[in-house]
Amino acid sequence: MMSRSSLLLLYKEAGITSFSSLKPVKRTIDRKVGHAGTLDKFAEGLMVVLTGSYTKLNPLLSELDKRYEATIMFGSETSTLDPEGDVVATAEAPHLDTIRKVLEEQFLGTIVQSPPVYSAVHIDGKRAYRLARSGEDVKMPEREITIFSLDILTWESPLLRVAVHCSKGTYIRSLARDIAVSCGSRGHLIALKRTAIGPFSLDEAVDPEDAEALSEHAETSGTRLLRIPRMGSMTVDAEAAKRLMYGNLPPRRAIIASSVVHGDTFATVQDVSGRILAVVGIDGEGVPIKVFSLPCMESRI
Repeated sequence: MMSRSSLLLLYKEAGITSFSSLKPVKRTIDRKVGHAGTLDKFAEGLMVVLTGSYTKLNPLLSELDKRYEATIMFGSETSTLDPEGDVVATAEAPHLDTIRKVLEEQFLGTIVQSPPVYSAVHIDGKRAYRLARSGEDVKMPEREITIFSLDILTWESPLLRVAVHCSKGTYIRSLARDIAVSCGSRGHLIALKRTAIGPFSLDEAVDPEDAEALSEHAETSGTRLLRIPRMGSMTVDAEAAKRLMYGNLPPRRAIIASSVVHGDTFATVQDVSGRILAVVGIDGEGVPIKVFSLPCMESRI
């Protein structure tokens, strides 16, 4: 299979692991795959996936904020804070007025959160979930996160459905736990759907099992690259395009058009036909200083 650099928006269904959902991508597009955050097995929704040389752009995507729709069950907390764990604590479900007050006063803006014990966070070089499964008492480090918005969608006691817009590093399972405790109750997630990552929406996602749709989606990656924050674009002349095939950065004089703006730190480099040749790091004046990805090399493999 030929290497193909792409930026894909995939729908992960509930009940399968994120790793399993990437298998069709490895078969159809490229064996080299990266992502902008996994989803728990019980969760569904958007995954942003990079393949080929675009995997080097993952640090750009990992910084993006995320949006979710989550359903919290009040009355019981589980070991994993999701439907798959054992019940470890119970309490009465709160009233809606209490929930509203707690959300408004304690869960907007920058807050401190402890990730779930059953998570992939590293503790002394080991995954927290592995330590928990071995019976160790795991103390999770706290971290600052930001909740930009937290809106109630429906309330049918003991089930609360909310829409969450949050920063990177936010665990919605922990948010469910902490909201319930702050309401004088206990709680865990029973459903979770990721609806957006940065500028990318679940509405744009394709089913990874649909090979034809997946291949067509990969071909339009260039339009999605340009939506990444801090990503500009430039067109270079024929000579620079040819030299770029061998990894040579285009000089300033070779740039014949540019949409780079102040604050951009990366740019796609295109030839006059609009074909993306590379993704480069740029300096404060919009001049390429480092090659991060060379999809143009794939035609030579």
